[in-house]
Amino acid sequence: VRGPNRHSKMATMYGSRQGLRASAQRREAVASPRVSQASVLAGSVTPVAQGLSNKAQRSACARSRSTVVNVKAMIEAPTLKYEPNTRTRSNTVLAIILGGGAGSRLFPLTKTRAKPAVPIGGAYRLIDVPMSNCINSGISKIYILTQFNSTSLNRHLGRAYNMGSGVRFGGDGFVEVLAATQTPTDKEWFQGTADAVRQYSWLLSDVKNRAIEDVVILSGDHLYRMDYMKFVNYHRETDADVTIGCIPYGSDRAKEFGLMKIDDNRRVMSFAEKPKTAEALNAMKVDTTVLGLTPEEAKEKPYIASMGIYVFKKDVLIKLLNESFAKANDFGGEIIPEAAKNHNVVAYPFYGYWEDIGTVKSFFEENLKLCRHPAEFEFYDPQSPIYTSPRVLPPAHIENCKVTDAIVAQGAYVHDSTISNAVVGLRSIIGKGCTIQDAMVMGADFYESDDQRAALLASGGVPIGIGAGSVITNAIIDKNARIGKNVKIINKEGINERMDDNTGIYIRSGIVVVSKGATVADNTVI
Repeated sequence: VRGPNRHSKMATMYGSRQGLRASAQRREAVASPRVSQASVLAGSVTPVAQGLSNKAQRSACARSRSTVVNVKAMIEAPTLKYEPNTRTRSNTVLAIILGGGAGSRLFPLTKTRAKPAVPIGGAYRLIDVPMSNCINSGISKIYILTQFNSTSLNRHLGRAYNMGSGVRFGGDGFVEVLAATQTPTDKEWFQGTADAVRQYSWLLSDVKNRAIEDVVILSGDHLYRMDYMKFVNYHRETDADVTIGCIPYGSDRAKEFGLMKIDDNRRVMSFAEKPKTAEALNAMKVDTTVLGLTPEEAKEKPYIASMGIYVFKKDVLIKLLNESFAKANDFGGEIIPEAAKNHNVVAYPFYGYWEDIGTVKSFFEENLKLCRHPAEFEFYDPQSPIYTSPRVLPPAHIENCKVTDAIVAQGAYVHDSTISNAVVGLRSIIGKGCTIQDAMVMGADFYESDDQRAALLASGGVPIGIGAGSVITNAIIDKNARIGKNVKIINKEGINERMDDNTGIYIRSGIVVVSKGATVADNTVI
């Protein structure tokens, strides 16, 4: 409507019921892909014309005929399809992640941190694996049990997985850390995996968890990608009291795990935790074709090893911990073998990549495997990524270097060096002329300014990072370590084991480990 009286005419149009009805019809017409252009034009003219004189009506109609209106409507299907049944199933599942013990086999990497907080893959921590698997599986109720050196673990969890009020998970999701504590009735720290869950078993009966039907028990030091809801659904379909995640294994490392025998229905008939003798190990051999392996594969992998992850019916778990085996401290060594005798304990075979990060050697090897092309395990997957703490860091800066089969994390600065089959972590500073081969450099928690580095060098100190001209091979350099110029870390003497708390330099399984914050002076040869 144009002209000096446009305001009063618009008021007349929108002030009348007819004008309001026509306005709504016009909006519906524009939103609908089935409405013709003519009807939109008619809808836009009619309510105006009805409030005008005959002359104004003819003028408005003439303008409408000369005006071209292009109507485009597109309706897209939602990218996510809501499935209430799936949501309901995961809402009744609770995950408990065990923070692990003192981590003596991973020492000195666990000298100042809990085992799940150990950095891996350049930018992640071990705890990110089960946490991400839970999130990707739709499990939003998560407890983490901690006891040893849990400060950095708690800090990481708070930064990376702060779910606030749980709105992201529909209002009832949570991530909570449960630390070992003493109470008036219990003065003991966690004595084992089962005892840790027992001491907080009262939470399973709390009103907050009244809807929980099944509890998933997970470890914080494994490397794998798994849909836990498939695990839980298998548990429910078989009406199992306990379901054990398992994987076929060969003779080389079978003794490191709990082993089981199962029948044709995959019910666990017997369970042995880490057999100590050759006779005990041979006694646990089975025909693994029952897990779907070919005869050739079954011959190579004649053992069924426990992954150390379980699904329990909530009521069964509470009864096993507090009544049936109230003195048992460990799931694998005590609860599972006894429960298999008179409960429906079922094996769930897992066919994906899985590795236990229990020793310095396995930790080192798994990190270097990540550098392969293609890698057996990738932290990033568009459908199920491994999450971690968000960081605001610059991209890696690599200047005049030769880099082969390596991971270089964000915030790293590498100058005129050779990097081969190595992981270079966050904020790593590698000086000119360095050779890093078959090694893991974890990086740093912070940057030192140019002035700070200059002052350290002037006073004879060593800045954080790897000094110019250094050679590092078959070694792990922990965070915030200070490696001087022209240092050679090559295990020159071929030592297999050495512990030196004074220098912070250790050798585990032939791998040199420079502990967190340790300093190696210029021209040192290790």
